[in-house]
Amino acid sequence: MPCLLAGAAYAALLYSAKAPWSRRLNYGLAALRFVVVSFLSFLLLSPFLNTTTTTTEKPTIVLAIDNSQSVALFTPKPVLSQATGGLRQLAAALQAKGFTVETRPLAGPARAADSLRFTAPATDLNALLSGIQESYDGRNLAGVVLASDGIVNQGQSPTFAEFRFPIYSLALGDTVPKKDLSLPALTYNRVAFSGNRFPLEADLTYDGFAGGAAVVQLRENGRVLQTRRVALPAGQRRTKVAFTVVAPAPGKRRYEVVVERQAGEFTALNNSKFAYIEVVKGKLRVLLAGAAPHPDLKALRAAIQGNDNFDLVTYLPGISPLKAGQDYDVAILHQLPARSGVGAEVLAEVRRRRTPALYVLGAQSDFPAYNALSTGLTVQPRGSQTDDVTPTLNPAFSRFTFEEDALRRFAAYPPAPVPFGDYRLGGGAEAALWQQVGRVRTQKPLLVFGGTPQQRQATLLTEGSWQWRLQEAVEHDDRPEAYDRLVNRTLQLLTQNANKKRLDVYPTQDAFSSQDDVTFAAETYNTIFERIYGQQITLTLTDEQQKTRTFTYTTTEDGAPLHLGALPGGLYRYVARATLSGQPQQDRGEVLVQEQQLEALQSRADHNLLYQLARRSNSRLYFPQQFQQLTDDILKADYKPVIYSQEDLKDLINLKWLFFVLLALATLEWAIRKYSGGV
Repeated sequence: MPCLLAGAAYAALLYSAKAPWSRRLNYGLAALRFVVVSFLSFLLLSPFLNTTTTTTEKPTIVLAIDNSQSVALFTPKPVLSQATGGLRQLAAALQAKGFTVETRPLAGPARAADSLRFTAPATDLNALLSGIQESYDGRNLAGVVLASDGIVNQGQSPTFAEFRFPIYSLALGDTVPKKDLSLPALTYNRVAFSGNRFPLEADLTYDGFAGGAAVVQLRENGRVLQTRRVALPAGQRRTKVAFTVVAPAPGKRRYEVVVERQAGEFTALNNSKFAYIEVVKGKLRVLLAGAAPHPDLKALRAAIQGNDNFDLVTYLPGISPLKAGQDYDVAILHQLPARSGVGAEVLAEVRRRRTPALYVLGAQSDFPAYNALSTGLTVQPRGSQTDDVTPTLNPAFSRFTFEEDALRRFAAYPPAPVPFGDYRLGGGAEAALWQQVGRVRTQKPLLVFGGTPQQRQATLLTEGSWQWRLQEAVEHDDRPEAYDRLVNRTLQLLTQNANKKRLDVYPTQDAFSSQDDVTFAAETYNTIFERIYGQQITLTLTDEQQKTRTFTYTTTEDGAPLHLGALPGGLYRYVARATLSGQPQQDRGEVLVQEQQLEALQSRADHNLLYQLARRSNSRLYFPQQFQQLTDDILKADYKPVIYSQEDLKDLINLKWLFFVLLALATLEWAIRKYSGGV
């Protein structure tokens, strides 16, 4: 009402006087002014518009299809065709009844069920169902039709997870035992010493051949090394076959154990298994030297002695003297150089022989003497103050990788003391671990790799790492694997034969599986062995059949690796070439890719797993000939569309069309007045 009064008053004041136009036109102009002023006054009160939008979402059925190799291998072709065709008909029938039907395969892009290719190399049903639950969270998901043989060979069993939707299990595969010989596993040491004998034991399982015999061979590059004729005792389904092999020259080796196919055997895809062994020249001699007895020394000794590749010698002043004339491949110098001056003979021997060294700094360390060693790290402590820190990963470090489990264990470590002060990394030095203070991740180094190409050196900035190993052993059944792997990989990196190499190209893991993305890292140096970047590298990969693949890569400061993608199993040799400062450089090596025939190992479908999944969601197990029953049961469940309503409040003054309406009315009034002779 006040807005209308304001508009009327404004119009009356403006148009009450005698005008040069007609009375009728005067009333019209007054009405225009009344409307414009009244509406402008109304807008000053900030009115808003309340709108309600309603949407309807149909119930959704997801067809979760296990398109792994085992389904195609062990499901009779007529049954598989019936299943894929039935799924297509099921989708059409449900869509006709108002459902939304979507397909989610185990691997690969979503497509119609009868056009899927069953080529997935592994089965992780838990990941498939968990992915559906995450993707459809908050949506009208009526249920999931899971078409699978129930064989799980990757990830955890889906029976241990909770799913918030009904699962209609469709059983594929075959539960009838087949006549089959298979090699599910090999037992062997992954490292052997050249000239030594090492055992290799194969598990042989059999169905339908009890009471007979099998011929098992050990091969390398197609050449038969040994042959065993193995009895298959009646009343059993498993036996073992043992081989003893003499380790040849150093290098990576791939051995194949093969059981010969017999008449009537269902498949030979699971009749072979590969063993991947690295043959080394001999044990690496490690010198563990300390300024004084310390719990760290015990923790480091335990980590080293758990690895058969190392032969450990200890030194403590006045307790375990240094043996004259002995050579060492790597040294661990705990709080050496020391402020007390002890251990001078050890430091002199390490410098003279240019032995790779890991320095562990602590309260007894002589920091000025340490800074003079050219380790790539300079430490300027502020008095005797310390920070309590835990290790956290430097994601840019690629010389070796940390497993996800190791990172979780690192996060649970108790804080350890490090010198409080200033740290400076020299050229070519890299931090593998940063310091984390409480919950704050800092850019202060904790584990540093540096030195020179002639003498590799590393530094650990805490004397409290023994606490890490102790707590990890307590929490993980006396298996401090993360700590031990960190120590062993540090020593292995220090002893790599890369001295004086300006081009260093290496795989980021000791071995990959045929499902992994094979990655390589590279380092390039100038003539004075400073790291340089932006250098193009050509990598040529040669497999055991002498087929080559060529890749190009440019080094970057962020340490991004070269991704080769998945490769077939085998032993590959590589040659890397680059031109650095006008000079051609070359590096070579080997990489192992382990073949994994996961899908061929188990031929018998696990319908019990499918039954349990369905039963827990108050559903049932169906077979390919029961699609009509499956369709009827889904329709009987009477899934309803979900109606969502959303209210939206908008300020009326923000509506653009109102501005143009008011502008048009004001313009019309002005134009009429102007045309009629008004001012």
